[in-house]
Amino acid sequence: MDMNNVNIEEIVKQVLSGMTGTAPAAAASSNSGAIPKTARVAVLTEKEHFELKEYPIPPIGDDDILVKVEGCGVCGTDAHEFKRDPFNLIPVALGHEGTGEIVAMGKNVKVDTAGKPVKVGDKVVTCMIFKDDPDITMFDLNKKNVGGADVYGLLPDDDIHLNGWFSDYIFLRGGSFGTTFFNVSDLDLDSRILIEPCAVLVHAVERAKTTGILRFNSRVVVQGCGPIGLICIAVLRTMGIENICAVDGNEKRLEFAKRMGATTSVNFMNFKETEALAEAVKEAQGGHLADFAFQCTGNPKAHANIYKFIRNGGGLCELGFFINGGDAVINPHFDLCSKEINLVGSWVYTLRDYVTTFDFLKRANAIGLPMSELITDKFPLEQINEALQTNLAMTGLKIAVVNK
Repeated sequence: MDMNNVNIEEIVKQVLSGMTGTAPAAAASSNSGAIPKTARVAVLTEKEHFELKEYPIPPIGDDDILVKVEGCGVCGTDAHEFKRDPFNLIPVALGHEGTGEIVAMGKNVKVDTAGKPVKVGDKVVTCMIFKDDPDITMFDLNKKNVGGADVYGLLPDDDIHLNGWFSDYIFLRGGSFGTTFFNVSDLDLDSRILIEPCAVLVHAVERAKTTGILRFNSRVVVQGCGPIGLICIAVLRTMGIENICAVDGNEKRLEFAKRMGATTSVNFMNFKETEALAEAVKEAQGGHLADFAFQCTGNPKAHANIYKFIRNGGGLCELGFFINGGDAVINPHFDLCSKEINLVGSWVYTLRDYVTTFDFLKRANAIGLPMSELITDKFPLEQINEALQTNLAMTGLKIAVVNK
């Protein structure tokens, strides 16, 4: 223990609280000050309305961790829940793209999910909660889909309340609860906020690689240049793939796509017919159809169109439909069978993908990709409603809630 950083007054308070029957926290971070008795949590109490509620911080058990939240990205899932409550979670503490600093932890907490040592003051992120499926482990190479797992930020409200990253503090439960978390102290705040969405794309590219088609010299189409599509381009670029065509209807996003690594772009707003759009994509790739395509829009019509951009024997990864966006109409003979398209779906990520993502972000920053510029708007917790409305308005790219 570093005696220079010990807060004697705080230790006395913890000892006294233990004498009264309250389990003491293991330690408090010296640069975070004393741990308060309560924390503010942004609770979605009705559609399109968060309320800042104040709850007591629970006693820290031997396997638990208390994290002071530094920031959290706004995911499309958060926006869907904010707008329509499709998961029937209201009231709920949202926010799953979060990161913060450990300010207290139980005596049994020694390492993170990857076996990396952790201590008070370290920066962490959470991944999936596997309490219902303990067979999924760090070393399960995607043998089983993790779509049924839970996640902090989408948990039903309970007596803990500090269950989402849109808050001052988040309470990470230990023991059999199934929490997974990672020490990411070597990444800056913006990078840490981007870990969760980046892991989605690292996983998608890993799924694409299982087809055996995606190579250094592949011609790749990425359809949809929101945050997911832009990160997809960045992941491909860090892999050394250079022939990337971005397809979107927004010129500013297409310009940003080129900064992220796309070599050409096509604005679908300039074409009324699918055939003309497909021909434009072909021309953008030197007269060739794509070897592989990523569909990142969540739009059924976009899914139906993308088969026209792919060569015979090519591949397609569909990752845009995180909620039910409706049915896509394709012709199985012309679009799939006669072209022998290799189709893979991608859903969230695995624990291993999370660790790979840390290295991806370091590589992306090293080669000069403007990853931090994906975060176009930052709001304090007090303006959580404005943050979600900005996300719905689609005037920026990645929206984030950043605490003071």
